[in-house]
Amino acid sequence: MSLLNETIALVKKEFLLEFRLRYMLNAVIIYLASAIFICYYAFFGRGGDLSAMTWNALFWIIIVLASVNAASRSFLMERSSRHFYYYFMASPGAIILSKLIYNLILLIVMSLAGLALFCLIMGNVVQDMPMFILITVIGSGCLAATLTFIAALAAQTQHSMTLMAVLSFPVVIPLLMLLINVSKSAIDGLDRSLALEDLAVLLAVKVITIAVSYILFPYLWKN
Repeated sequence: MSLLNETIALVKKEFLLEFRLRYMLNAVIIYLASAIFICYYAFFGRGGDLSAMTWNALFWIIIVLASVNAASRSFLMERSSRHFYYYFMASPGAIILSKLIYNLILLIVMSLAGLALFCLIMGNVVQDMPMFILITVIGSGCLAATLTFIAALAAQTQHSMTLMAVLSFPVVIPLLMLLINVSKSAIDGLDRSLALEDLAVLLAVKVITIAVSYILFPYLWKN
């Protein structure tokens, strides 16, 4: 079977399992709803106010933490027997590509749903919504690529969940700062050209991470 056919088959398998079990979907929905409600109560429960800068930071903190929770399950929640089965039935390249595609779609949908819910409950302070949506999609893709590779690394150890948290922190924090910075221009309604450089950096990180994942994962998988 070719790499493309293997990847498509594995992506279909990921979505079939998710729609059948709905563990990740339910967990993400509960997390988003709970986090946004807590933010609403903390800032508006007693007649408080929320600045645009705080709105931006809260949104991305919630999205990043939800992304870590969702992406970590791609490898860490699978049993070793399933990994053993994949070892003989599919190529390492198809496995990592299927995980990347699945997490990419999942995190983009999750982020857009989170944005809609956040605007509905916390109010909409974004002046250039199309640009903010584009930033959200690109940022979610960058998070998906980065966190999927980290999950693949962590899954090879005995203390995988601990290692996932340790490895994610130094990688996610710079991405979070970059996403908050580039989103500010869309919130303030500034010229879109001001965000192009940061968007190019995010796209470069995404492409490089996918390439590195595809090259290095076969060596991890053999071990």
